[in-house]
Amino acid sequence: MGAVRSSHGLRPATASWDTFLMLWNLKPHARAYRYVGHKDVVTSVQFSPHGNLLASASRDRTVRLWISDKKGKSSEFKAHTAPVRSVDFSGDGQFLVTASEDKSIKVWNMYHQRFMYSLYRHTHWVHCAKFSPDARIIVSCSEDKTIKIWDTTSKQCVNNFSDSVGFANFVDFNPNGTCIASAGSDHTVKIWDIRVNKLLQHYQVHSRGVNCLSFHPSGNYLITASSDGTLKILDLLEGRPLYTLQGHMGPVFTVSFSKGGELFTSGGADAQILLWKSNFGEMLCKDPNKKNLKRLHFESSPHLLDIYPRSPHTHEGKNETVEINPKLEVIDLQISSPPVVDVLSFDSTTTMDSKGRVLPDKGEDICGYFLNPSLIPECSSATVKKKTEDVSDLPSESQRSIPLAVTDALEHIMEQLSVLTQTVSILEQRLTLTEDKLKDCLENQQKLFNVIQHRS
Repeated sequence: MGAVRSSHGLRPATASWDTFLMLWNLKPHARAYRYVGHKDVVTSVQFSPHGNLLASASRDRTVRLWISDKKGKSSEFKAHTAPVRSVDFSGDGQFLVTASEDKSIKVWNMYHQRFMYSLYRHTHWVHCAKFSPDARIIVSCSEDKTIKIWDTTSKQCVNNFSDSVGFANFVDFNPNGTCIASAGSDHTVKIWDIRVNKLLQHYQVHSRGVNCLSFHPSGNYLITASSDGTLKILDLLEGRPLYTLQGHMGPVFTVSFSKGGELFTSGGADAQILLWKSNFGEMLCKDPNKKNLKRLHFESSPHLLDIYPRSPHTHEGKNETVEINPKLEVIDLQISSPPVVDVLSFDSTTTMDSKGRVLPDKGEDICGYFLNPSLIPECSSATVKKKTEDVSDLPSESQRSIPLAVTDALEHIMEQLSVLTQTVSILEQRLTLTEDKLKDCLENQQKLFNVIQHRS
C-alpha cells in the first residue's frame, strides 16, 4: 500500500503498487471504486481541501488529477523526468506541489491548470514536499539528508535543516504552520520550530525507519508509521508516546488523520487498509487555519496552541505505552469481498506538461476542465451548475467566427510547444546525468588528493 488519505474518514482513497487508485465508500455498504490510468506504481494520493478532487503521483513520471466520482475523468500532468514521489494541495486548493526523484519540486496552478515554477536545490531524490497552511511556505525532504524551507513568493530556499545520520522519508507542517515534523530513516521523529530554527522534540520510539506521520487537527497529537510494523501516537504537549498500535503484518508505509481527527487510516506492505477510531474527541475549533491565519509567518509571536517543550527531548523506546492489537476485533473487509467497480480514465483527458496547457479534445464537457466552485472568485455553485447546463448552447465549430488560418496557426504553435517541451525534458535529463558525473569526479579527485597527501 503506497499511500492512504481520508477526507471525512468513511471515504478514504488509497494508492498502491498495483498501479490503481482506489476510492472507498464504507457506508452504508462497503464498495470500492478502482481508478485506472497510471502505468506504474502509484506513490502518493491527496484529496483537495473540499474533497471534490483527487491528485495522484506515480513512478510513471506523471501526476493525475481526478474528479472523485463514478465517471473517472482525469487530467494528466507530465510533471517530471523521473518518478514522482509526492503530491500536496495548498490549503485553499488553488495550488499543487509535486516532488520527484529528478531532484526537483514543481508548483502547479489548479485554477488555470498550468505549471508555475520549479524549485532546485536538492542534490538527491526528493521524497516529499508540503505546503504550509497559508501556502506561503513549502517544506521538502530529500535523500541528500536535508530538509529545506522555501518561500513561495521569492521562490528561494530560506532555511535548511541537515542531518548527518539519516534522511527524512516524510515531512509535514503542524496545523498552525509554526512547526514541522520529520519521519526519519534513522528510526527517529523530530519536531522543529521554523520561527526560531530550533529542534523542539526528538523521539526514538521505533526500531526501524519511520515512513509517514500525520498531525491531529488539534495539533496536540502526532501519529507515526514505521517499517517495524507499528503505529505510534505521540502526545506533543507532554512530549511522550501514548499508544503503540499493532495490526499490520509487516512495514506500515502510510497513515493519515481524517479531516475532523475522529478517525485515521493506515496502509502497509500487507496490502491492508486499517480504519481506526481515535479517542481524542471533537476539535474545539474546527478550522484552526482560519483562526490563526494572521500569525502564520516567520515573525509571528508564540501562541498558546504553539507552545511545545522549548528544548530538545529524546524519548527512548523503553517508555511505557499502551499497546493496542485489534486483530481479533476488526471486520476484515477483504474476506467479506466488498464489490469493486473499475473506473477507466477517459481517452479525452486533459494533458498538461511543465511548459503549458493543452485543452481537452472536442466534445468534452465542462467537467473536463476540473472547475472547482471553491476556486472561482465571487461565483456560487449554482452559477457553475448553470454553466454546465448551458454548455450545450455554445456555438458549434462551424458557427465560430475564428478564421481557418488562425486555427491552423494555433495548431502549429501547439505542435512546436510540444517539441520544445520534449527538448527541455531531454536537456533536464542530460543535466541530471552531468551533475552526477561531476559529483563522482569531485569525489574521485578528493580521494586521489587524500592518497597523495597521505603518501607525502
